[in-house]
Amino acid sequence: MTTMYAALLRGINVGGGRKVPMADLRALLTSLGHDAVRTHLQSGQAVFASDHGDEESLAAELATAVEGRFGFPVDVLVRDHAYLKGIVEACPFPAAELEARQLHVTYFSAPVDAERFAAIDAPAFRPEEFRLGDRALYLYAPDGLGRSKLAEALARPRVTKGLIATSRNWNTVAKLVELTRP
Repeated sequence: MTTMYAALLRGINVGGGRKVPMADLRALLTSLGHDAVRTHLQSGQAVFASDHGDEESLAAELATAVEGRFGFPVDVLVRDHAYLKGIVEACPFPAAELEARQLHVTYFSAPVDAERFAAIDAPAFRPEEFRLGDRALYLYAPDGLGRSKLAEALARPRVTKGLIATSRNWNTVAKLVELTRP
């Protein structure tokens, strides 16, 4: 059975380094045998249809192919439509009432528990807030991610150690649900 997936590539096409042209990424995914390949924006989102592999093996395959083609390692997460839709549906913040720049989702490569975040004094960062989800973290940052002090604390190595973590704003989160709809 063919499933629609989104590939999330971490840290490409930002700050002038680690360039991956989206046309080349589409061609690479097609060469790996995937269908209905599309990209969204320039910041490392691609959607594709595949009937082979699971999320983890598809991510590993793409990470290996990207490094082989572009010469640098890239962390990749792959998620299917059902997962992405579930992330939107489970959002603990009133997404419809917020600007997209105020709400972000960090996707993780594995489940996370509250213990990872125990050293963060969340009340000290108010009005910013975070909540954990299914292999994800929701971040409400009223002044945007670029000005968020909580985002800095959440990205510390002791919090993310051993995980792939990549963040997207709410517009991108919602768009990936739409683009992966079967």
